[in-house]
Amino acid sequence: MKLFIDEAHESLFKYGEELCGDKVEIVRQDDFFLAVLADGLGSGVKANILSTLTSKIIATMLAKGATLVEAVETIASTLPVCSERGIAYSTFTIVKIENSGMVYLAEFDNPSTVYLKNNIVTPIQRDELSIEGKTIYISYFQAEINDMIVSFSDGVVHAGVGRLLDLGWQYDNIVGYIKENMNSEVTPRTLCRKLLASVNTLYMDKPGDDSTVCAMRIKPIKPLTVMVGPPMNSDLDKVVVDKLMYNQGLKVVCGGTTSQIVSRITGKELDVQIDYENPAVPPTAKISGIDLVTEGVLTLRKCLEYMKLFTESGQDNLEHFALNKQDGATRLTRIMLEECTEIHFLVGQALNPAHQNPGMPVSLGLKLNLIKDLAKELQKTGKKVSIEFF
Repeated sequence: MKLFIDEAHESLFKYGEELCGDKVEIVRQDDFFLAVLADGLGSGVKANILSTLTSKIIATMLAKGATLVEAVETIASTLPVCSERGIAYSTFTIVKIENSGMVYLAEFDNPSTVYLKNNIVTPIQRDELSIEGKTIYISYFQAEINDMIVSFSDGVVHAGVGRLLDLGWQYDNIVGYIKENMNSEVTPRTLCRKLLASVNTLYMDKPGDDSTVCAMRIKPIKPLTVMVGPPMNSDLDKVVVDKLMYNQGLKVVCGGTTSQIVSRITGKELDVQIDYENPAVPPTAKISGIDLVTEGVLTLRKCLEYMKLFTESGQDNLEHFALNKQDGATRLTRIMLEECTEIHFLVGQALNPAHQNPGMPVSLGLKLNLIKDLAKELQKTGKKVSIEFF
């Protein structure tokens, strides 16, 4: 069983600091996924160095086949010593998920990771392991499709200390919040932002500690094929349409001329919708066997705009960008970000006569750059993206 791990992580910096003392390192390989969340001692530059070294060393060594003992021993002998406290210190959480769904979890001094099976918080059996005088909790368990794993730093637990809450948010309350907000439609990024928005509120917009959330949902592989624009050589029309139709997974067609080609080659009727969900986005169409048919460049530009709103992180962007509207750009963004796990673009390079009209914006001729920019945004979310030109 080959799986895709939909992962998102976000951080709030301690108020007044330019660098975050927490660091998340992600490694994706063909046979496993690895996430390391490290929390450096203190805050600012020192904490950033400690957490960066810790996460990078652990992720690199484990990805290369080293044991946890070897990684921790390396960290103990590598981390710089804090001149004020006389210790080199960084907590960490390691989550490794094999293609089979087997999860390996190692935790050192970070809040306990939350595991949700069928959207229900499920206890994890933890065993103690002593390495270099440090007590590390180790867990192995079998996860299934749609399960969620949530790790966070102690800045989340301490949210509100000295402000709205005397003792902070506290771990049990955080777990309760996750329970209340969990359902099969919640994405990792949505959950991260919901949690951190609450953390920011409890800190009254002035976080007293670096706060990081890393959420992972296990998904089955679900590819998406997107045909954009007619081929430069019309003799290739059938070749490209066949590639679209015979590929597994979701299918999207972008462009008026492109949709006409697909309709002609497949013999399926093109049914153009006349309702405008959003005046700024052209209406969609329908072709049997195609999951979404949209206009071309205008819709792609809007999709890229939505995607950037969705993927950009930071304290000013904690409000979740809703993808529940039905216009073509929102639906395309939702398919790319939430419904598929990998994307293959079939990009035709024929010039569209409409784009040569002097009255049309010059940016309409930048279709190829739009596709490349979309690919970059999608890769930020961990998705595999490929582009084929015709």
